[in-house]
Formats: sequence, C-alpha cells, structure tokens
Amino acid sequence: MVAWIGVDDTDSLQGMCTTFLAAEIVRELTTDYDLVGYPRLVRLNPNVPWKTRGNGAICVRFGHGAGRRTLIGELEGRPIWSHAWARGDDDVWRLRARVSTLVESRSEFQEPTTNPGFCILSGQPAASLYWNAVRRIVSKEEALAAVRSPGVLREYKNGRGIIGALAAAAWRPRDRTYEVLAYRGESRWGTPRVLDPDSVKNMDRSFASTFNNYDYECDRIVIAPHSPCPILFGIRGDDPGVLPAALQTIKGESPAGWIVFETNQGTDDHVIPAPTLEPRTTVQVDTQVLGLPRTIRGGHVVLEMNGLEAVAYEPSKGFRNIVRALRPGDRVRVVGSIRAQPKTLNIEKLQVLSLVEESRKLANPLCLRCQKRAKSMGTRAGFRCARCGQRFPHSAAVRELVSRALEPGWYEPPAGSRRHLSQPLSRRLDRSRRRAAA
Repeated sequence: MVAWIGVDDTDSLQGMCTTFLAAEIVRELTTDYDLVGYPRLVRLNPNVPWKTRGNGAICVRFGHGAGRRTLIGELEGRPIWSHAWARGDDDVWRLRARVSTLVESRSEFQEPTTNPGFCILSGQPAASLYWNAVRRIVSKEEALAAVRSPGVLREYKNGRGIIGALAAAAWRPRDRTYEVLAYRGESRWGTPRVLDPDSVKNMDRSFASTFNNYDYECDRIVIAPHSPCPILFGIRGDDPGVLPAALQTIKGESPAGWIVFETNQGTDDHVIPAPTLEPRTTVQVDTQVLGLPRTIRGGHVVLEMNGLEAVAYEPSKGFRNIVRALRPGDRVRVVGSIRAQPKTLNIEKLQVLSLVEESRKLANPLCLRCQKRAKSMGTRAGFRCARCGQRFPHSAAVRELVSRALEPGWYEPPAGSRRHLSQPLSRRLDRSRRRAAA
C-alpha cells in the first residue's frame, strides 16, 4: 500500500516554501519508510486571488519500496532513493504525528493568509478534483467530497490548504515535466542569492531538454526565486535523468541539498480548451482582430476582439510588439486568463492563424477625362475630381502591398514573464517533432 501525503498553503511572502516542507517530510520519513516515485509539485489555478506566489501544492508517497530504485536527491549528505512501486500493507494513521509535527513547525502561521492543510490517504481522491482545482475555483466541500479512501485530513485556521493538498494527491499526469530544486542552508535564508549568470546561460545551452532558465531579452536569471524562501534555484526540464548534472554546472552559492520533483509545470493543464468568459479561468479563444492595437498608460497593449479586450501587460516586454503588429481582420488564437473587473483577457501567449493583406496608398485615383488626380472627400468617403466633379470610390486609390512584420505561428513572452503552468513553445515544438517522428 502507498500512503499519499498532500500538503498546501504553508508559506507566505515573508518566507518558507511548501516544496521545502516536502523535502523535510522526505528527510524525516525515509529513515524508516521508502519513497515511492518522485515527490510531486502540483501547480493549481494561477488565477486564485488568495495564492501566495505560484499556487503550488505537494504530494509525496511512501510505503515499503519494491522494483527499480532511482537516486532523486541528496539531503544532509544522505542520498535519497525512490522506488518504482510499493508492496505490503500499512496504516496511514501511523504517519499522522510525524507529518503534523513537520507541518506545524515549518508553516507561517503568523501570516493571516496562510491556512495550512494536509492529508494522508491510502488512495487517491477523484481525478476530477485535480482538473477542477487547476482550472477553476474549488470549495472545501467539493474537495472533501472527492476523497475515496480512508485516511487523515487535517486543517489549520480556515483550512483552505486542504483543498490544494487533496488536489495534489488527485493528480494523475497526462503530461508531466520535472524540476530539480536546490535548497539553501538555513543560515542563508533571507540573504541575497549568489549565482553566476554565465553558468546559467551555459547550462541552458548545454541541456536542451530544460526550459525557462534565462531571460535573454531582459538579461536576467529565471531559475532563482526573488522571495526570502529556502529555495536556491530550480531547473525545469523534460528529462529527469539530466537534471542533477545540470544542477552541478551552476556556479555560485553551493546548495545544502536537492531533490527532483515530478510536476505539471509547462503543461498547459490550466487552459480550458472551450471558450468561456468565466472570471478567474484561463481559456483558449479563436477570434478575429477588430481594431488597431492601442498602447495605454503603463505601456500595456490592448487588442480589441469579438466582445472582449485582450491585454498584453508591460512585463511581457517585446511580446507587446507582436500584439502591436496585428491588424483588423487577422485571425488569432489567444491563450490567457479572464480578469473579473474590468473583464479582459490577459494574454499568456498567442498563435497567429492568418493575416490580412496590408497595403499603403501611393496616389489618389487619376481622372482619365481631365488627367488630374482626384481629391479626397474625407476618411473612407471616396474621391472627386476638382475639375469635372467625377467621383471615385475609396478602393480606387493606387495602392501597393507591403510585407507584414508577422508570420503565422505561435508567439510568447520572454522566459521571465511566463506562468509556471504555461507550456513554453520549445516544449510544444519538441513534442510535435516527437509525434511526427513516431
């Protein structure tokens, strides 16, 4: 039997990290239990208003290990091994006191927005709970109703964390990525991180299966968080086998320990494929551009679509130039979140499906009778010959086609402006190539 341990909402903007608590649980329980599979970092709906940072919950599984084992980390100088599966039977209630002690000692209880919760179950909750929690707002009652096996359910304060804890345990991956997280020694928490940018760039170029490592447009490291949490850095990728080697190439502050997590990051699991305008969801919309993009105060770019305005915000940097290059009549597929007030679609990435022809006017139409150029009668009102009065439609102007600054295809913001769950185009392209090769 496998004990499924889910934990959420233990951190705050002032410190801690739920993934560090996962490492503490692994360190504590692997003294007499075996870790089964990779620890899991499960990102949930990024539009939840009460999230701390990336809205991530964790799930770790323990039992009596069997099958092939894999080195997936090192904590306090001790190697951490993961087993392929578990055998035998055990009582999940035996783990309650030890997990409670860790959660209570490592949670930011003094913060009013921190509301921890954890579960220890003998089986996974219903799979629908994960999909609801990654795409919409889930109530505590809905989360508890998804439990399908006996076990421990523990809530603290308002208990909101039990929702994420159960949703993380409910995840059955259709797609997955991995992240190796390097931890800092506790004496360094809250101090500036020291990482060599050139080593991050070299790692990015050397390990093709990793992604979102360095923002070349803004010239900054993306693998390191900006909060005073215990994480030194994290490297994400599709191949868990190369992540420990990638970690070793980063120069600067030495990690106190590390663990490879299985994650839903970079999968687009949060995107609802059917068009909907439900606030606090992330949707994919195929639509036509109706008006010229406009730049508003703050440098944000607004795109008028059918019944909705889409916005590329200033932090997306050069991506805004892609949006600015769109013209009325272009067809696009936009992925983004629905903001409640004002109701807008915040662009996460977009695909140009088709482009209209764009032309520029060279001259007014020629009156063949008078051999003179006609005069404009106003915007889109056509032309009239000043000598004989002959009228010409607006379309009679002499024009030439101009090349568009865009081509059909996908476009995304720089690495430092992407959401954890958003699938980078490098992954999308690589998966398409693998499918084609198969």
